Amino acid sequence: MGPRRSAASSCGRLLLPLLLLLGASGFFQSYAVEVDIKDASNATCLYADWMMRFLIKYESNNGDYKTTTLNLSSSVTHNGSVCGNDTQAALVAVQFGEGHSWSINITKNNETYQGDFITLTYNTNDTAVFPDAKRKGPITVLVRDPSRPIQLNTVFVCHNSFVIEAENTTQIFWNVTMQAFVQNGTVSKKESRCPADTPTSAPTVPPTIANVTTASATTLSPAPTTAPKPVENPDTGNYSLKSGNKTCFLATVGLQLNVSQEKPLLININPKTTVADGACGNTTATLKLNDGNSTLIGFTFAVKNTSASVQKFYLREVNVTLLNRLNGSVISSADNSNLSKWDAFLGSSYMCRKEQTLQINENVQVHTFNLWIQPFLVEANKFATAQECSLDDDSILIPIVVGAALAVLIAIIVVAYIIGRRKSYAGYQTL
Repeated sequence: MGPRRSAASSCGRLLLPLLLLLGASGFFQSYAVEVDIKDASNATCLYADWMMRFLIKYESNNGDYKTTTLNLSSSVTHNGSVCGNDTQAALVAVQFGEGHSWSINITKNNETYQGDFITLTYNTNDTAVFPDAKRKGPITVLVRDPSRPIQLNTVFVCHNSFVIEAENTTQIFWNVTMQAFVQNGTVSKKESRCPADTPTSAPTVPPTIANVTTASATTLSPAPTTAPKPVENPDTGNYSLKSGNKTCFLATVGLQLNVSQEKPLLININPKTTVADGACGNTTATLKLNDGNSTLIGFTFAVKNTSASVQKFYLREVNVTLLNRLNGSVISSADNSNLSKWDAFLGSSYMCRKEQTLQINENVQVHTFNLWIQPFLVEANKFATAQECSLDDDSILIPIVVGAALAVLIAIIVVAYIIGRRKSYAGYQTL
């Protein structure tokens, strides 16, 4: 079935929330939201109508872990929602309750559109939902949307409930109707159904806390089971900084972020859209990379004295900031200023072709590929002689292999000698 039309203003509107389930029936109260975003000509460019609920596990003041339900309230706004027809990226964003918000980035690629990242921010200062939370304040959870691509001019429909789990949260969705990048202001009648729906199935009832924790595996209609496409290694980018007319910093590297240890969310940095900035100095140098989309990464190098006459440089700090790609707000940030990596003699460069991992905090890692970097004393716009990392040093394998082979040979000789001696002794005893 197709969605209902709305005659909202140019910035879109929310229809009156509808009560889904009565408290007397044993279920929690939940509300439906309908968002109809208009473009400059007052034509619909993004339509969404859905219901959702969140189950959140949190630590209480006494150290116990509890699970609570966060529902949409009767008062919901959609500030920041953008149809994105001109930018290839749309955003559906809603705000509700005491400082809670939810959003999904949607990107267009050739003939399809697809959910990109889902961002949930819940505020544990809301004592009605988190009456005894130990950690206070807003907490943001970022997860990749597992849904498959949808053809343009097609509306996504999912009546049955499906779940997305990440970082102590379970996001439950049902009665979903959505179309991004609406053409000619008319929501399509052509549907793309989710795997949880079948032609004869009736909408499933989303669960409460009690039957989420105790029900059998058939309580929920399953989330899409299509295996996610493996993330390929990132493309290698070339970056440089200048001081005046002279190049003072050179870097060649492929970068990949992992922003969730529990369920890896891998983001490749596209060097074609990434811009380098920063500063060169005599004892410190910083390279800042902005992918022009949603990610900022900073690398800070420092010089250390290993002896009275020998100086080395090393990677001292890495910081990562993830931004909302449409409104520029910070989704999350991480920083590690106690690193001691990638050290090499001052005046040389550092190289490591193999993959390396930089642990920024418990939830963020930076993976590097084909790294070649020189933050100080660059001459003639070229890398100096490189000091290679131990991962690349295949020459060390030769003596290891030779040594292992000699050890095995010696062991064989010793064993053969011992066996031969025993046989000789046994012969003398027989005589």
